[in-house]
Amino acid sequence: MLARLFYFDMFRNMEHSNPTDISLEVAASTFAALGSEQRLSVLRCLVRAGHEGLSIGELGKRTGVTGSTLTHHMKILAQAGLVTQEKQGRSIICAAIAYDAVRDLSTFLLRECCADVAKKCKEHDHG
Repeated sequence: MLARLFYFDMFRNMEHSNPTDISLEVAASTFAALGSEQRLSVLRCLVRAGHEGLSIGELGKRTGVTGSTLTHHMKILAQAGLVTQEKQGRSIICAAIAYDAVRDLSTFLLRECCADVAKKCKEHDHG
């Protein structure tokens, strides 16, 4: 999903390859969205909340980030495909993390783990 969102933003075309095969540019943009302590705090809070998410008010209470600052951070995280927001009645529910997007980032980082090492590492799994 992450790659699809950025691919569409960059090229205005929904055709793309494997969604877990994200490019360096997409990964860099997504990591940039996480490059703020407050945004990372918001994201972690939503991960803890699970799929049900939190109202914008509750998210603000739990993170200490409120008002226009929280709105700004949510916009950046949503554009990066990491969170969603949905209006339910009078509340805005900040949905839990886009788990597939985070998994895609992790896969991007670990895909070539130990690729240049002659001996396989035994300390961790290479998938």
